[in-house]
Amino acid sequence: MRTNPKIYLAPFQGITGSVYREIYARHFSGIDKFFTPFFTGTSGRKTPAAKEKELEKTRHHGIPVVPQILSKDAGEIIDFANVCREKGFGEINWNLGCPFPRVAAKQRGSGLLPYPEKAEEILQQVMPAISLRFSIKCRLGYHRPDEILKLIPVFNRFPVSELIIHARIGKQVYKGKVWPDDFQRALEQSKIPVIYNGDIFSLSDFLEMSERFPEINTWMIGRGILVDPLLPSLIKKEILPGDPAHLIGKFIEDLYYAYRKKLNDRLQAISVMKELWEYMAFSFDDPHKVFKLIKRTNSFDEYEEAVSGVFRDFQWLGSDGRRFDSASIR
Repeated sequence: MRTNPKIYLAPFQGITGSVYREIYARHFSGIDKFFTPFFTGTSGRKTPAAKEKELEKTRHHGIPVVPQILSKDAGEIIDFANVCREKGFGEINWNLGCPFPRVAAKQRGSGLLPYPEKAEEILQQVMPAISLRFSIKCRLGYHRPDEILKLIPVFNRFPVSELIIHARIGKQVYKGKVWPDDFQRALEQSKIPVIYNGDIFSLSDFLEMSERFPEINTWMIGRGILVDPLLPSLIKKEILPGDPAHLIGKFIEDLYYAYRKKLNDRLQAISVMKELWEYMAFSFDDPHKVFKLIKRTNSFDEYEEAVSGVFRDFQWLGSDGRRFDSASIR
């Protein structure tokens, strides 16, 4: 394992938007790059107004932001790249990893992975037409983990800045185990810098994967950070500026009020926080009771009382608890 690893925050629809990133960067260190949840339906020069705010900041407290596009239309990708360049971004990311069936059925996201010729056709149009860095986030395939082996030679023919590989196939969505052997084969074939993504929920997970892939020094983490926002600091052996549970509590409080402000005190702010709590609950000693307390709240007073009770009555274990179970969410 090389020293000084880099850590990217994976994009997560509905959770890691601009509000989350801004508050996270205010409270914690350890992240080297943020990726936005994907943009789609951005044809033409004008980005939809509802999405415009997601592109307001090119950095959050010094941490660079990378806008992500989900598309199989070269013109749409080029238009999006030009908008991002004008706003001051230095990189965009092409989403070839989204596993959800309604997306994949349209040959977008991971649904494009079985069609390397289509990916090549898009890259042939996009790459000469854009001037910022272009990275790709993908999976090992949609139906099979060896589909990546037909894609890597395609990617290698273009000046792709980074290749982020989630070591699953699209059909798994987020279930089941990762495929480290297939990731290794892709890594060996790639001429592009490769970033590992998939199932890093604790320091021990990170150390295990670091030993398995000593060539990798950049890691993308998603759900592991949603469960424990301190995980990047833990991996980088940073000294925390206070009690971990207190730091997490302050983060949750500030994030909640930031959403209330953004949403003009509509109760939707609670719904947004509940999405995050589906993951954060697993950093406590009894995650199912914790999430049940949060889930049943329907007013600001109820939510605030529930959160206070969680930090009073339950022990915060962070990623050391190793309790995350995607099958039991909801």
